[in-house]
Amino acid sequence: MSDDASLAGVKVMVIDDSNTIRRSAEIFLNQAGCTVLAADDGFDALAKIVEHEPHVIFCDIMMPRLDGYQTCALVRQNRRFCDTPFIMLSSKDGVFDRARGLMAGATEYLTKPFTRDSLLAAVRAHAPSARGTAPL
Repeated sequence: MSDDASLAGVKVMVIDDSNTIRRSAEIFLNQAGCTVLAADDGFDALAKIVEHEPHVIFCDIMMPRLDGYQTCALVRQNRRFCDTPFIMLSSKDGVFDRARGLMAGATEYLTKPFTRDSLLAAVRAHAPSARGTAPL
């Protein structure tokens, strides 16, 4: 738990059409001191990303309207967010799915169900303030 102090103030966006996944991630991240922004699909997330400028984005792949691959590609096209860590969340664990995520611009790929530790480790590894670099 002592490492959690390094996550205080880190803004994390969680994009998933499953309320259960969003709530679980939100609870884990809030307990670690993160500010959590939630969206239920990629379309909903785009405006929130521009408005709130998260430090790390977690995104499900299979969602209605705009899937995770499309969402990642759109975020990567925006100069302000092209370097924002974008972590795919998926129950699909195949080589093809991982490769497609990386081709879309994902920084990392976590499989569901994720654990509290794996979620926080990903934030620690990628959040600018957790690495000692000032957020934008």
